[in-house]
Amino acid sequence: MKVHNLLMQDMIITDIESQKGEDVLKEMVDFLKKKNVITREKDLYEKLLQREKLGSTAIGNGVAIPHCKLKEAKDPILLLAVSKKGVDFSSLDGKPAYIFFLVVSSPDNPSLNLQILAAIAHLIRKSNGLLVKKILNAKNIQSILGIIKEEEEKIDE
Repeated sequence: MKVHNLLMQDMIITDIESQKGEDVLKEMVDFLKKKNVITREKDLYEKLLQREKLGSTAIGNGVAIPHCKLKEAKDPILLLAVSKKGVDFSSLDGKPAYIFFLVVSSPDNPSLNLQILAAIAHLIRKSNGLLVKKILNAKNIQSILGIIKEEEEKIDE
């Protein structure tokens, strides 16, 4: 499974405004609502908050992968949000998160959810921190998609 195959260009926020973790989640949920990807934004927001209370989804190296399951999500939803300033997201390494991969999937297919999370984590781990730097320096959405694809292709070499 490849992240660049799941991530659509209309599902990227190039500069998220929020400075607090909960606000970042809200901004991403609102984005999905405006795009008509979801209709029950309060449910999604609450599920994401509940998940964060179990333990931060910030995995370090400037990346967070907030995720949850939602009955409304027949197909997996993958949203990428970029914060140029960085957000305190209670990361394991104590550093701010700059890149947020939001994953929402159906509770009917838990293995697919795990495959998506694993693909993102694998991409982050194998890029040795370069992915975050490159995405932060990207000029536009097409560049971000190209960077992700390029990094994934390097992994396969």
